[in-house]
Amino acid sequence: MISGKTEIIAHIGFPTHAFKAPMIYNPYFDPAGIDAVVVPMGCKTEDYPAFLKAVFSLQNIRGALITMPHKVTTVGLLDEVSPTARIAGACNAVRRNADGKLIGDMFDGEGFVRGVQRKGLQVTGIRALVVGCGGVGSAIAASLAAAGVSALQLFDAYTPSMEGLATRLREHYPALLVETGSNDPAGCDLVVNGTPMGMNDGDPLPMDVDRIAPTTFVGEVVMKSEMTAFLRAAVARGCPVQVGTDMLFEQIPAYLEFFDLPTTTPEVLRAVATLKY
Repeated sequence: MISGKTEIIAHIGFPTHAFKAPMIYNPYFDPAGIDAVVVPMGCKTEDYPAFLKAVFSLQNIRGALITMPHKVTTVGLLDEVSPTARIAGACNAVRRNADGKLIGDMFDGEGFVRGVQRKGLQVTGIRALVVGCGGVGSAIAASLAAAGVSALQLFDAYTPSMEGLATRLREHYPALLVETGSNDPAGCDLVVNGTPMGMNDGDPLPMDVDRIAPTTFVGEVVMKSEMTAFLRAAVARGCPVQVGTDMLFEQIPAYLEFFDLPTTTPEVLRAVATLKY
């Protein structure tokens, strides 16, 4: 139940129709006795800088979850960001410290990597392709680099995003082979759709699925449906896959710690979630 003491975690993005976090956090908060609520807030790009500042003027704001299309913009709006957020060039969690400073971090990549590792993929020394170098794709690339992949192949239709991420990765991980400009999955051990392609019916696939080997692990970030067209095509080729919501379940324990709330496990979150597709 929402009361006058309830704290708000704003879930900010646009559009909101594919948001899944409220159906995971809120069912967990209630039985755990946490007096907080995650509230979807649809905010367009042009309104976002002013809105982020305004929402943190609320006295009962606990923090904010940031999603597309605001993850990249957020980095430049905060007082401090974590090293992971700096490398990714994106931020998906914001809190206000006691001194009033807004602090940001990035958990998409950590959630994705935890998920594939729990499914048995050893990421150390592998070659990975990340298509999409916006907020979520950049975070996944940064976390894969931290986890020890030997080669990262990056692709984005917007060249400045792709090359900017490549530059930051090379600065922080000089031993890592970073290549740009191709979304050909041939020869990769892991391929990731880090784009919004799949959010809408009829979207093109992010890469040529016929070029993916059956032994390649395929990851998705889109959460509108559990099995997107991309994942269905990958499964048809015999590939092991990770659905978009797995990344979310794996990162939520880290989010809860960031917001200084009682944390839990992905298994508990899955058990109480009321996800609908």
